[in-house]
Amino acid sequence: MALVPRQGCLLTLGEFVALPEDNSQRYELEEGILVVSPRPVPPHQRVGNRLTYTLNEQMPPEWEAFTGLEVVVIDREPATVRVPDVVVIPPGWIRAQVPAAKVQIAVEVISPGSRRKDTLVKLMEYAEAGIPRYWVIDLEPPATLTTYILVSGHYQKAQTVTGELMTLDPFPLQIDVPMLTTPRGAEPMVTRRES
Repeated sequence: MALVPRQGCLLTLGEFVALPEDNSQRYELEEGILVVSPRPVPPHQRVGNRLTYTLNEQMPPEWEAFTGLEVVVIDREPATVRVPDVVVIPPGWIRAQVPAAKVQIAVEVISPGSRRKDTLVKLMEYAEAGIPRYWVIDLEPPATLTTYILVSGHYQKAQTVTGELMTLDPFPLQIDVPMLTTPRGAEPMVTRRES
């Protein structure tokens, strides 16, 4: 990476956007501070890729799921840009940065070292940014998918499932959590539904 933040200075949103592309790490901007983390490992990528495919197969054509897009959570300085594992936005978007106002669902898959950030920090940030739905997938056995819905500026937990998520909000969706997490060629574990 060519650009190094100036000692004692925060990056602006413009400086973050101007960073050269580097696929060896994941870059986010947290209140002007450049945060660098490792790229997701295969089990994490498996979940993101399969969820993206499943959503795109089931959602109405007004929405499309993507992995790896940068969501501008706070656009005023000091800015915050996150990279959710999956986002649902209107189709036809052509830039790498998406305003939070365009996001219908943001999904995070918990990685080693990201539990607190995914379950507390991003829960607050995405709610403050007005993202209507936030999903968290925890890969600790048995894998769970927890959905949150924005109500009066705060997220309320809608459900937690280990088997199959069935929802009508924001549109009819059926997500098989074991299928998201099971390696190719392996039998998914049969689990029961929880709320």
